Amino acid sequence: MQRVYEMVIVGAGPAGIAAAVESYLLGIRDILMLEKDDNHNATIRKYYKDNKRVDKDWKGQKVELDGNLYFLDGTKETTLDFFDEVIKSHGIELKTHTEVSKIVKAGELFEVHLAGDVIMAKYVVVTIGRMGKPNKPDYKIAAGIKKRVGYTLDDCSEGEKVLIVGGGDSAIEYAVDLSAKNKVSICYRRGTFGRANPTNQRDIANAIAHQEVRAILNVNILGLEDEEGKVKVLFDEIEHEVYDRVIYAIGGTTPSAFLASSGIEEKDGKPVHDENYETATAGLFVAGDITQESGGSIALGLNHGYQIACHINAQKV
Repeated sequence: MQRVYEMVIVGAGPAGIAAAVESYLLGIRDILMLEKDDNHNATIRKYYKDNKRVDKDWKGQKVELDGNLYFLDGTKETTLDFFDEVIKSHGIELKTHTEVSKIVKAGELFEVHLAGDVIMAKYVVVTIGRMGKPNKPDYKIAAGIKKRVGYTLDDCSEGEKVLIVGGGDSAIEYAVDLSAKNKVSICYRRGTFGRANPTNQRDIANAIAHQEVRAILNVNILGLEDEEGKVKVLFDEIEHEVYDRVIYAIGGTTPSAFLASSGIEEKDGKPVHDENYETATAGLFVAGDITQESGGSIALGLNHGYQIACHINAQKV
């Protein structure tokens, strides 16, 4: 007979890890965590620069931790180390390079569909992050410059003329980080960086004041063109400019197609759930960034996982 897991978690970010650990501590066993990337917390690994500060109270939002995971302020590296230890010490089975195509309720169980395989589970928790599907510009990007347009710093080199597009924390951190060894501009459609946390607002103001970063504010981008292998940026209010590289840091979107194929209803761009993060399909939960309630807060994601574990455990008693 095919193995039936007590719980399958789709996505190995903070909320998913918390759901697994808190459930384990409540006596739930046979927990499997599935991650499409090569390790847990792919968003932190890909979109956080090295040594990025990671606060428990994200953007100054005070959060009291409800569960057993005692998360503290730190850096990208200490945060990943924390979750490494949490997974290891609680014996959570993590299967990487595994992408889920859909989730189907089959009687009392769930079918979690993978490429060429189906996993059975009593409960499923979906904790995929919005940055797994980063926002991209509406205009087309010519084939000749696609390698010069990105959403992380992975392909950046020294000595490049770089344009960062966006006004949030990631955009500011990218701009400040690259400015040490590159000529950097940051383009934002608004006039201030009010979305960013106070530390990043101070850092970008200082970088602009010292002419380390050039700010292009209240300006939209109409498109990109190939200029002899470089990126010509067409602005709506100023003359076009040519860059070696353009990096977009404009957030992420909800994976609507996946939610629809799994029978999870959306409203206003968010999956519909109750106070326990349970969807209209009993036993199927959503948590973390995908709910947009946590935004990017690790602490809120941990609380989501704890709430789900408690609710499932209460049903089993």
